[in-house]
Amino acid sequence: MKRSAIGIKDVAEQSGVSLGTVSNVLNRPDTVSEPTRRRVLAVIERLGYVRSETARQLRAGRSRLLALLVLDLANPFFVELARGAQQAAREAGLAVMVCTSAGDPAQEAEYLGMFAEQRVRGVLVTPTDGTGQDLRALRSRGMSFVVADREWDGDEACSVSVDDVAGGRLAVRHLLASGHRRIAYVSGSPHLAQSRDRQQGALSALDEARVARERLTVVEAEQFDVASGRAAGARLLAAADRPSAVFCANDLLALGVLQTLFAAGIRVPDDMALVGYDDIEFAAGAAVPLTSVRQPSFRIGRTAAELLIEETDGRPEAHEHQKIVFQPELVVRTSSLGVRGGG
Repeated sequence: MKRSAIGIKDVAEQSGVSLGTVSNVLNRPDTVSEPTRRRVLAVIERLGYVRSETARQLRAGRSRLLALLVLDLANPFFVELARGAQQAAREAGLAVMVCTSAGDPAQEAEYLGMFAEQRVRGVLVTPTDGTGQDLRALRSRGMSFVVADREWDGDEACSVSVDDVAGGRLAVRHLLASGHRRIAYVSGSPHLAQSRDRQQGALSALDEARVARERLTVVEAEQFDVASGRAAGARLLAAADRPSAVFCANDLLALGVLQTLFAAGIRVPDDMALVGYDDIEFAAGAAVPLTSVRQPSFRIGRTAAELLIEETDGRPEAHEHQKIVFQPELVVRTSSLGVRGGG
């Protein structure tokens, strides 16, 4: 016969004290005399009692758990973002549950619904659904959220992002300054704002240099990963008018392109220059160190968590929603060094 779980009532009976005294030992130990506290703790240890954190939170009306929903935990950018959020949460005595939507709006909606059901303290999210309807539904259920790695266009939530238009502009300005005029842009999923914004920045750099927009060839990748980068690299090599430079929407795509170029005997940057985005740790350690547009991933996660904690600290009326936008930085390495002639 299965043994029922040990409860606070069992501890009280075995200790010879009231339920209130056991509760005080667990939650306000300074209000209980030393002998009584020791007796109760000894019974707790002997019985193996583990208090229900969920029940405690329901009684208190506030959870100690934040939820973080990102696009892809295989991407080191989001791992660093999660580390930043976790640090801020830990300093506030909170914990973070990390989930991934895999870039799927339906999966994202499922997780958001689960977070609401579990009554987490608040949600940090990098959204895939461009409409924002699922996040607004979350807000209608009384849940606070902060958007990370994308600017939120509404006034009901905070967001922490990087100016991706500026980042795309930095990357292509650099390639243009090196003499490249046939440039390819390897994008991620086109429904993601990050892909579109980085492409917009690339086009604005062409406009500034009075270079026809048709000089930018767009190659859509299925995902923001290395395998998709390898596939994009193969398409670039098969192109009749092969570009002399490639700007990728993130570093994983760029590393995949680099692998394909290396396998085909294409020299980087002599035959083809390459620029990535995010400046993940692997960028500097690639076979050809990768030029990349740096995002402050750790800082994005930490700042987003701090805003969410501030909003959910019990005084929501004192919180003002903010849209924080960091500026990107171009980190130049071997993969794009060298000056080309026009062409």
